[in-house]
Amino acid sequence: MLQLERSESSDIYVMVEPNEDGIELELESIVYNQFFGEEIEKTVREVLSDMDIQNIKIQLKDRGAVECAIRARVETALRRAEGADD
Repeated sequence: MLQLERSESSDIYVMVEPNEDGIELELESIVYNQFFGEEIEKTVREVLSDMDIQNIKIQLKDRGAVECAIRARVETALRRAEGADD
């Protein structure tokens, strides 16, 4: 499991680990109930699709991050996880 240790206001904490059963997303967000939860999940799935990742477990703890921060954090966590196998 690889994680980014940051959880500031307007940021998102991302943990990734291998998963043999496809994509599993766990999202905890302070803005989930304001209809942003679906948008966050959509953004994460777009990053996974762009990077051709099909088997992963991602845990996200959102503190109100904007879309570009979500994309950057998820992509960074995935790239670091890829490098962890080297």
